[in-house]
Amino acid sequence: MVKILIVDDEIKIREVVKEYADSKGYLCDGASDGLEALKMIEDGDYDIVLLDIMMPNLDGFTALRKIKALKDIPVIMLSARQEESDKLFSFENGVDDYVTKPFSPNELMARIKAVLDRTRAKEPKVVRIDDLVIDIDARKVMIEDEVLNLTPKEIDLLIYLVTHQNMALSREKLLDAVWDYDFYGDDRTVDTHIKMLRHHLGEKYRDHIVTVRGMGYRFEA
Repeated sequence: MVKILIVDDEIKIREVVKEYADSKGYLCDGASDGLEALKMIEDGDYDIVLLDIMMPNLDGFTALRKIKALKDIPVIMLSARQEESDKLFSFENGVDDYVTKPFSPNELMARIKAVLDRTRAKEPKVVRIDDLVIDIDARKVMIEDEVLNLTPKEIDLLIYLVTHQNMALSREKLLDAVWDYDFYGDDRTVDTHIKMLRHHLGEKYRDHIVTVRGMGYRFEA
């Protein structure tokens, strides 16, 4: 499910965006300034950020640079400032789209979809590490051209780890992402599946799944 973070000091705008995001089946969280947003992005797993420019504590331009340094995540700038220089500065610093206020919520949803489609199209569909091949679209994992006999959940878990390379992922986050919120198991479910994945990957590749003590796991290519 797509997770959106709307960063704006105007609560009404956050509420309107959340209402329309909910209607599209998206999950939407809100932050009132750049500092709060950075903390949420560091701790959370968002697919796209909607970012205002004029905010207290940390303005949108500064927050943009810090967000892009923290994670490779698409950002749409929301601003009442319509000057060309502001738009150019935003794009030069990595913004994926720029929407001026007041905006149509329906148009904003369309722009969100367009940015997500565009950025996801750039994501690698096949990950190769020497002779380990993870075909994400085909949901197939091979070592030396031999297909590994993984369960669907083991494949889901490996794909999530691989597509979030070098990120420390808590057991709770992995449960939410792979088993979803309706799952009633516990952290040991993640540990069991990690153990099986390491077994399947063998001595040559098992160490790419690194244990983060007291937290969870990280995939290092």
